[in-house]
Amino acid sequence: MGIVEIDDPADERVRDYVGLTDVALRRRREPAEGLFIAEGELVIERARRAGYRPRSLLVGPSKLAGVPDDLDPGVPIYLAGPDVLATITGFEVHRGALAAMCRSLPLDASDVLDRAHRVLVCEDIVSHTNLGAIFRSAAGLGMDAVLLSPRCADPLYRRCVRVSMGEVFAVPYARLNPWPAALSLLADRGFAVVALTPSPDAVPLDALRTGQQQRLALLLGSEGPGLTRAAMDTATIRVRIPMAHGVDSLNVAATAAIACYALGHRPVPTGRS
Repeated sequence: MGIVEIDDPADERVRDYVGLTDVALRRRREPAEGLFIAEGELVIERARRAGYRPRSLLVGPSKLAGVPDDLDPGVPIYLAGPDVLATITGFEVHRGALAAMCRSLPLDASDVLDRAHRVLVCEDIVSHTNLGAIFRSAAGLGMDAVLLSPRCADPLYRRCVRVSMGEVFAVPYARLNPWPAALSLLADRGFAVVALTPSPDAVPLDALRTGQQQRLALLLGSEGPGLTRAAMDTATIRVRIPMAHGVDSLNVAATAAIACYALGHRPVPTGRS
């Protein structure tokens, strides 16, 4: 195990981990340099199981024993105390373990759609927290893939990965570009496009009737304005979640969870014979 003690936060060997709370910096650096940061032992292990290769680990003393035994011996393990970790990263690393992982080549949207029957399509979801929650719902509630408009947040950004509990690694995703013209791929592949909207003239979700074999794409808009008119115009049907007590709508992540539960693949019940 190649353990390297780090006592200088300016050590170039831990450059991958510098300024993790600087969103603008990380947005520029991480995709350009082909890396992302996994935080916590569970998320690191899920990333490895999904085929992502670590380029290094940065851990505190309490997490050294949890470093995987099967880690490639060529991957350096940087060991630093809590104060040095906080100075390097810009925050207190409560989970005590970080990994700089190598990104994979992006998937092609056409290939993703060819293998899917239930997909989420996100337009301009810029909140990493919301996008991470959406991926977790997609993974847990029976969606086959997630498609993203060009302005959507990076699913591999640290906060998004953390909120999803690593489920961003479990769901294939791709960018749809150019937007919104690339939405035509959905119709070309036989998908019915279900646009989620709070509009009172939309069909109530519980009144929507679909078959499990029907190909469905659930279209979600950004946190404030919702779907643009251009995206909405591609929909086969507009659907709303009925609300009570004068509430007009739900957060987009909550909307995604309800829609995925209602329209995702249902597991086959198992019971006693």
